[in-house]
Amino acid sequence: MLGLRVEGEAPERTRSELEQAFLQLCERYDLPMPEVNVKVASLEVDFLWPARRLIVETDGYRFHRGRTAFEDDRNRDLSLRSLGYEVIRLTYRQVTDQSERIATILRQLLAEPSDSDVA
Repeated sequence: MLGLRVEGEAPERTRSELEQAFLQLCERYDLPMPEVNVKVASLEVDFLWPARRLIVETDGYRFHRGRTAFEDDRNRDLSLRSLGYEVIRLTYRQVTDQSERIATILRQLLAEPSDSDVA
């Protein structure tokens, strides 16, 4: 095996079908590819564009249902925001059924200059 990536083939660095679908969305709409499943401070995030301090978390119902998961996710968001990151949470339906809308929003967010770019 040469280790070449076939277009449309999900990278092995993802942990779920939803994460794979999100990367395919990025590829399909020619968005900059994010870092995947990386640490920000002590928290592992699904997708990160470090230069824009933008994080996308993909929240499948299986792993993010219930009060505990809901509260944990909000606490993570607060921690990440306190470090200067913008956090976007996307559902399976948003990624799969509203991909064009999501790509448009992400393209806008990735194009906006961050505070560090302005200074």
